[in-house]
Amino acid sequence: FVTGIFHLKVPESSQVGSAIGRIRAVDPDFGKNAEIEYNIVPGDGGNLFDITTDENTQEGVIKLKKPLDFETKKAYTFKVEASNLHLDHRFHSVGPFKDTATVKINVLDMDEPPVFSKPMYTMEVYEDTPVGTIIGAVTAQDLDAGSSSVRYFIDWKNDVDSYFTIDATEGTIATNELLDRESTAQYNFSIIASKVSNPLLTSKVNVIINVLDVNEFPPEISVPYETSVCENAKPGQVIQTVTAADKDLSPAGQRFSFRLSAEASNKPNFTVHDYRNNTAGIETRRNGYSRRQQELYFLPVVIEDSSYPVQSSTNTMTIRVCRCDADGTILSCNVEAIFLPVGLSTGALIAILLCIVILLVIVVLYVALRRQKKKDTLMTSKEDIRDNVIHYDDEGGGEEDTQAFDIGALRNPKVIEDNKIRRDIKPDSLRFPRQRPPVEDNTDIRDFINQRLQENDVDPTAPPYDSLATYAYEGNGSVAESLSSIDSLTTEADQDYDYLSDWGPRFKILADMFGEEESYNPDKVT
Repeated sequence: FVTGIFHLKVPESSQVGSAIGRIRAVDPDFGKNAEIEYNIVPGDGGNLFDITTDENTQEGVIKLKKPLDFETKKAYTFKVEASNLHLDHRFHSVGPFKDTATVKINVLDMDEPPVFSKPMYTMEVYEDTPVGTIIGAVTAQDLDAGSSSVRYFIDWKNDVDSYFTIDATEGTIATNELLDRESTAQYNFSIIASKVSNPLLTSKVNVIINVLDVNEFPPEISVPYETSVCENAKPGQVIQTVTAADKDLSPAGQRFSFRLSAEASNKPNFTVHDYRNNTAGIETRRNGYSRRQQELYFLPVVIEDSSYPVQSSTNTMTIRVCRCDADGTILSCNVEAIFLPVGLSTGALIAILLCIVILLVIVVLYVALRRQKKKDTLMTSKEDIRDNVIHYDDEGGGEEDTQAFDIGALRNPKVIEDNKIRRDIKPDSLRFPRQRPPVEDNTDIRDFINQRLQENDVDPTAPPYDSLATYAYEGNGSVAESLSSIDSLTTEADQDYDYLSDWGPRFKILADMFGEEESYNPDKVT
């Protein structure tokens, strides 16, 4: 070694496995004979460190093996031995080829986060604890020289954490809401402690709070039982075994007790036998039961738990009397016993009910048929008429004459009949058509038209103003055209009517008439 003592300074926050310093030994040989091996001499202080050889520089690299703590130990001293890695056996007698040096390491104090007194905190609280009750506390300290104050707060992650609060200075934990073990039996959250002088330095600890059960609910019969007893039952016979259940999460060792209520204890019908294993048996107390006298029995059973405070409930069991064979097998548990006093058996009862049903069906069918028959009689004539009118043709017209009448009026003759004047009774008032005044001789066509328009406007019997009237010339569209004498004046006198003879015997008279007129024409030169 170049020197016998090496001094190193290491921060207490150094990570395990990191290199904290180097030492060097000199070997004047060359090649592999110059390779050096370093080892820590066992002793105090050396167990926290390790040393390896740098193959390039042949230096000893000291590494941290365990974490350091300035508050626990501020300095470490140990020895390091350097020796040749490759030894030549020819030179063993010359002497040892190794050297020893002392290494002193001083630990530097660093600003560290607070440290909790426990790695985890477990607390318990009853579910009926009032809000604001302190249930425990956590403690963290600053171990650095000139320790700083510590502040506490809950690491909020979900809504469940809001059930508790923590005092920022003292670290005491208190309830913030009412707890319910049946809803949540355990709460798990984290508490963070930070230094007042350096809030960035924090530490975290896990807190578990177990909610203890409080006896809130009374025990009840676990399932609804259908209990029956035979008419030929003997005293002391167990007819039902019952169990109980509690909505509270029962701790180990809790026991339920069973007994009859005070009013039922004096009745000589049934009793309850507590087996002291959270079950009980319902037993008979007399010899035989009769459905003629009583078909149903109601047995009040009191169930009590062993928690504090004691909770109890009264459960009413229904026991039905049944007919059984000699072996105790149930044959029937119906309502036959109600009708036995009047001498009716089950078969007779069924026959009576069947007859009643048949009579009701017959009455319903009879009423339905009568209603159907009445309906057919009333609707026969109308339905026949409507059913027989399958197709109709409008009489007359053919081309344009169909516009001269209202087809709706023809399809609804009842409307027209209602509007006709009745002649079999005296009308309240009879309105006659208004007499038109005579037209003067010297009246021109304009005055004539205006007069007729005024008459139509005030005439109550006139058709509505929005009615449509269609006019056509006589014979328009036919081969013969109009036969009017007025229209004949517009024709030329020398018209040839010989074609009328070709129309057949029905037009012979017309052909003769017009033929004579042509022969009589005075203007024609003969």
